[in-house]
Amino acid sequence: MKIQLRNWVLWVLTALFIANGCAVIEILPTDAVGYNNRGDTYSSKGQYDEAISSYTKALEMNPRYANAYHGRGVSHRAKGQYDQAISDFTKALEINPKFALAYTNRGWTYREKGEYDQAISDHTKALEVNPRLDSAYSNRGLAYIGKGLYDQAIADCNRALEINPKFSTAYVNRGFAYQRKEEYDRAISDYTKALEINPRHAFAYSHRGRAYWSKGEYDRALDDYTKALEINPHYADAYYNRAIAHYYLRRYDNVWDDVHSLERLGYRMDPEFLKDLRVVSGREK
Repeated sequence: MKIQLRNWVLWVLTALFIANGCAVIEILPTDAVGYNNRGDTYSSKGQYDEAISSYTKALEMNPRYANAYHGRGVSHRAKGQYDQAISDFTKALEINPKFALAYTNRGWTYREKGEYDQAISDHTKALEVNPRLDSAYSNRGLAYIGKGLYDQAIADCNRALEINPKFSTAYVNRGFAYQRKEEYDRAISDYTKALEINPRHAFAYSHRGRAYWSKGEYDRALDDYTKALEINPHYADAYYNRAIAHYYLRRYDNVWDDVHSLERLGYRMDPEFLKDLRVVSGREK
């Protein structure tokens, strides 16, 4: 009991230090649970390198700590290190074959790699362990979208929303499936519901913008792209979509602004597009 209390106190203190932006954490955990909790706190703050370091320390102390492998896998995935993430999720599952979240997070990672069949298999395994895991239904829906199986995707998102009617991402994913089916009004309705639940869902704004654009509602599309970028100024897809929208509306100075924003993020527009833009805008850059 004393050890558990000490770990809880250390976790709270660590969270406070991180929240206050301290560069050095004076009080270090003394066992694997403490380091795992510190990793969770770093991960929640988006400090993934520090999180990985803490999870690794936890695993040095306890090599069979499934939660630490899982947490480290989530951080690797957030950094785009998909193979390392899959390796960590797999190790967590070797230790705990009933770890539903490890299955669905590994499935999510496979989807990011374009391995949709493996993703679907993992989400299905997660649901065999926990039939009420809403994220597994929603994530399997995204994998179905990747395979062009839009009706299966919609059915999975429906199931996720039956379990959790406030699951904004399930609305977004279902909207994405409707959008791929060119059912734009239904897509817009789902994106709007997602934004009612989570007004800071940048993906929902950006994709609702694309749906509005497909309907010819160009000003609404531009408004949504801009809202997405106010929430996430590093959202490259929203800059790209807004640049294309400005181009078709002949607002060439605005196009150049978005092109420059993309360049600052390390992205490049298609050379042929830039060639045409120089001609119609009368500018070199």
